Amino acid sequence: MTLRLFNTLSGQLDEVLPADGVALRMYACGPTVYDYGHIGNFRTFLQVDMLRRALRLFGVPVRHVMNITDVDDKIIRNAAASGVSIADYTPRFEQAFLDDLKSLGVEMPEVLSRATEHIPQMVRLVERLAEAGAAYMAEDGNWYFRLKAFPEYGKLSKKDLEGISDGARVDVDEYERDSARDFALWKATKPGETGWETAIGRGRPGWHLECSAMAMEYLGESFDLHAGGEDLMFPHHENEIAQSESATGKLFARHWFHVRFLLVNGRKMSKSEGNFFTLRDLLLKGYKASAIRLALISVPYRHQLNFTFDGLVEATSAIDRLRTFATRLRAANLETGATVAGSAAASRAHEEFLAALANDLNTAEARAAIFELVREGNIALDAGLLRAEDRDAMLRALATFDSVFAVLTDNDAAPTRAAIEWASENGKLDQVAPELLAAQSLTDAEIDARIEERNLARRQRNFRRADQIRDELAALGILIEDGRDGVRWKHK
Repeated sequence: MTLRLFNTLSGQLDEVLPADGVALRMYACGPTVYDYGHIGNFRTFLQVDMLRRALRLFGVPVRHVMNITDVDDKIIRNAAASGVSIADYTPRFEQAFLDDLKSLGVEMPEVLSRATEHIPQMVRLVERLAEAGAAYMAEDGNWYFRLKAFPEYGKLSKKDLEGISDGARVDVDEYERDSARDFALWKATKPGETGWETAIGRGRPGWHLECSAMAMEYLGESFDLHAGGEDLMFPHHENEIAQSESATGKLFARHWFHVRFLLVNGRKMSKSEGNFFTLRDLLLKGYKASAIRLALISVPYRHQLNFTFDGLVEATSAIDRLRTFATRLRAANLETGATVAGSAAASRAHEEFLAALANDLNTAEARAAIFELVREGNIALDAGLLRAEDRDAMLRALATFDSVFAVLTDNDAAPTRAAIEWASENGKLDQVAPELLAAQSLTDAEIDARIEERNLARRQRNFRRADQIRDELAALGILIEDGRDGVRWKHK
């Protein structure tokens, strides 16, 4: 089975295969580390993670490069306001971003590429563009890309360049140029400002230049797939194409993968609207990292996601259903053999799951296939109709699901504890849900001991004491579930 994705460049569903037959070379735009990442950012990174995992599931090796933009106007301004250099300012936000990715179960790319470590490559790219007549230096020392040198400009976003007047901006910066439609490649710096002494003058790279230089450094002048949020399509990705193809004369990326915007409660996310959330904000409200992951990936990448707290509650419940079903399957004492219905249910779920992913990474249909298996499997377990081979086939289907969705076996407590530690270090403990603080005060061993005390009380028929322990744990955000397969506990 081959994965087919919508290609923004071609405007159609195209097969995603490595051109060299070895590994799919993929570049994904990473963060600008001036602050903590928000859930809109993480929706894109999670969908790229889904793509990476799905490709591997279909037998396609991936060489994935992601950049870290650790120098730009906003970083420089924030660092100056904090009284530190950008080298001292950005590491904590980069580490916070990487910690957040880990909490959300995002796999690390093969190459993590920082802009400040690739200045020579960027300078060389400007020189190549100048040699091709596509770049020029203005009187103030800034270097610009000459848009007229690339007639195909707009082929990705399908924008008509003729409709953009000379007074319009295709790049948001604060510098002068020959034409307002030309965009900055290299920005000259004044004494005392962050910059590098180079053959093209003292300065620093423009944002667009960074991605082109780093993508070609690790993936070659022409590669398989470029990913990012839809907000980057124009002008960022359009500018990458123009400068890269003008320098090399080759197609920059064959396939472009864009993830749609995120809404929060039906509105664009913004601090002024009061609906702006970082991952830490949600963890401190008591939501699990796995639930946040599921909520952000369940809607297909080309569909707009309306993120709500009701959606987080639903995602939490859905994960509980999956984990409970997996626990029931493993604990069930089943007769050997298989049933026609059980084997067919597992096989159907597996095939429908793969087909949904292969069809433009349709995560909603892929999820639905597995939850139908959960429904059928629970009915069969309740009726005593499942056999050992049925159980094994269903567990394999769940494992295939989790190889992409990654919500079944993660440790939800670890990222929550890390978020609480962050809140404590930053004087924000007042933002932590009270029951979350109380629950985190108990270790897993202490919780197990309380549950064993409850089990003893029940065996001694001291049900009043057993109920009291259950209620005490519930008040701390710890739920106890009594089932035929034993007692389980979980954080709310």
